[in-house]
Amino acid sequence: MKVALVHDVLFGKGGAERVFLDFCEAYPNADIFTSVYLPEKTYPEFKKYRIRTSFVDRFIRSERLFKLFFFPFVILSMSRINLKDYDLILVSTTHCAKYPKMSDNSVKIFYCYTPFRLAWRPDSYSMGMSNYFINKLKFFIVQILKRIDFAHAQKANMFIAMTKETRERIRKAYKFDKEIPILEPSINIGKFSVSETEGNYYLLVSRFEPYKKVDLAINAFNKSRKKLIIVGNGTQKEYLKSIANSNIEFKEGVSDRELIELYSNCKAFIFPQYEDYGLTPIEANASGKPVICFRAGGALDTMVDKEVNPDEGSAVFFDQQTPDSLNQAVKKLESLKFDPKALKNNALRFDRVHFIERLKLIISDKLNEIQN
Repeated sequence: MKVALVHDVLFGKGGAERVFLDFCEAYPNADIFTSVYLPEKTYPEFKKYRIRTSFVDRFIRSERLFKLFFFPFVILSMSRINLKDYDLILVSTTHCAKYPKMSDNSVKIFYCYTPFRLAWRPDSYSMGMSNYFINKLKFFIVQILKRIDFAHAQKANMFIAMTKETRERIRKAYKFDKEIPILEPSINIGKFSVSETEGNYYLLVSRFEPYKKVDLAINAFNKSRKKLIIVGNGTQKEYLKSIANSNIEFKEGVSDRELIELYSNCKAFIFPQYEDYGLTPIEANASGKPVICFRAGGALDTMVDKEVNPDEGSAVFFDQQTPDSLNQAVKKLESLKFDPKALKNNALRFDRVHFIERLKLIISDKLNEIQN
């Protein structure tokens, strides 16, 4: 069986890239396709695979350029990739991995993190411009993107969702009325360690984008004066550094080993955003550390509320995205005791071994269903 694996773009170190690494491990002999691949900016494990890219890979060498040229150049470049000779096409996508040419005879399975945000939830982006004509143009482009994205989504024989919430978004956006199994993204539990020591800092690991709410955490810790270490990079880097007091330390370009040590020695992990899923809280639990998270989105599926389940609790939730609400949660956490073994056990539910096994089973069942 000839298998193709397709991912939107490979230039980051996020949860979607980790899921795609699991795809590559599950199907090591598959051909791999993406729009742009920047080896120095994503996980080094991808270097052992031969990755085929679209024509825009020749000139797009940054995330900024990718966003700038997405419409229409990235869309056109992905539409020119021909996958019609493949029997199974496994797509890891939010946006453009759905766009290559595919045969009606291929089995097409789309693991969709969420429908394309810019097309279906443009309000989740900070446009940053108030000019009437520019906003009219953006509205027009969004409508085009929505039509393109919807049309290509109709290729799928099956969607796989990562949470109940994203499953409902897929149904609503793409009018997909068939069964959509849920397969939660995973982490490599074995690489994380539980430390017997505890540092004097809280930890936040994130891309620096508006919806990630890093500024919320900074404002909260500016008030409390507690030490916060922030690991990441992104478009808001300079702004976030400019509003942070001296008790807040920024790190970027840290190695896997450094990050594991930061996790295992922190007091707790801060997760202030509304995230569709979120692997970093699971990584914190795998390191024997509790999480302080906003009560919404994927955290409700992966974390166990300490107030509801004192014995197996893995997190303290806060209900409003305000500095005071976050600081109250920090204060509450400092009055509680967490069992590192219980935290590790919660993370074990999301080990990548289980993910790969379930992925292959779901695909095998679908292949058998279609063939029979």
